[in-house]
Amino acid sequence: MLEKTTRMNFLYDFYQALLTPKQRSYMSLYYLDDYSLGEIAEEFDVSRQAVYDNIKRTEQMLEQYEEKLLLFQRFQERQSIVQQLKNELTGELETNNKLSSLLDSLEKLD
Repeated sequence: MLEKTTRMNFLYDFYQALLTPKQRSYMSLYYLDDYSLGEIAEEFDVSRQAVYDNIKRTEQMLEQYEEKLLLFQRFQERQSIVQQLKNELTGELETNNKLSSLLDSLEKLD
């Protein structure tokens, strides 16, 4: 469950601009603020089922956006490459501050 929550949080970060205000609100409350379906339903004066359906539909939309745009996949690949660079250059980084600075800058881009 934690893995799904983490993935949804990342997908939400990348694609939230493509969602409606209601979808953003439901997803933010559910995944970021850890509200229950009942709490969200009460907040918006709708049924728990309506909230559940909206969240499930939005999750599917986020996955479809990712299938087409691959922003999260590319982010993960960049993170992996940066980590590999750090691992390979650990000894050299101590003597080369410029390289270390460039690597830190690359990390901060994400």
